[in-house]
Amino acid sequence: MAKPLVMEIPHELGRDEAKRRLEEGTEKGKALLQKSGITVETMTWTGDRLDFAVSSFGQKMGGQVDVNPDSVRVEVRLPLLLSFFAEKLQKMVGNEGTKLLTKK
Repeated sequence: MAKPLVMEIPHELGRDEAKRRLEEGTEKGKALLQKSGITVETMTWTGDRLDFAVSSFGQKMGGQVDVNPDSVRVEVRLPLLLSFFAEKLQKMVGNEGTKLLTKK
């Protein structure tokens, strides 16, 4: 297993609004992932933490999203084979997370 990919996305929304936006975003994201050939194994909220597991091409990855009052911490555990895409994944998650958590 490769080293976990960890990202912190700051926000000014407060915990409840950030979580609400992430809940809406994960439902939309789930549909997009499935269209891309990625199977969503689990996506479960427990309090302010989302645990997830997905698979594609026989590879599984999982992680957590923790919603804090002023930031969201995303940790993704990639298998070694997919760790080569870590930089691209980090950029994509950072961009999409920032869009979701920007005040509107």
